[in-house]
Amino acid sequence: QVHLVESGGGLVQAGGSLRLSCEASRSIFSRSAMGWFRQAPGKQRELVADITSGRHTSYADSVKGRFAISRDNAKNTLYLQMNSLKPEDTAVYYCKLTWGGLDYWGQGTQVTVSS
Repeated sequence: QVHLVESGGGLVQAGGSLRLSCEASRSIFSRSAMGWFRQAPGKQRELVADITSGRHTSYADSVKGRFAISRDNAKNTLYLQMNSLKPEDTAVYYCKLTWGGLDYWGQGTQVTVSS
């Protein structure tokens, strides 16, 4: 079993920044693909950014140039640096770890961007 714990969410004004963290409970982290997803009220969960074990990254068009995903394998931790935040970025943000054909999810952290 893998446990993921997100942190770093909060309330920020438009144009501000936040950094989300996701710590994994097991050392398989370094061999796993990781991703950040978000879900706004009344909407489906969507992919924000992902990163492979080889550190290849990809982003949703809506966050390109504003968000940056990274990983620290020594700390079993995934990050999402979010800059130039917009009210439409408001959502619960989840991290996902994929390993051995299975997906593991964190509990989510709320990000609220005020206009």
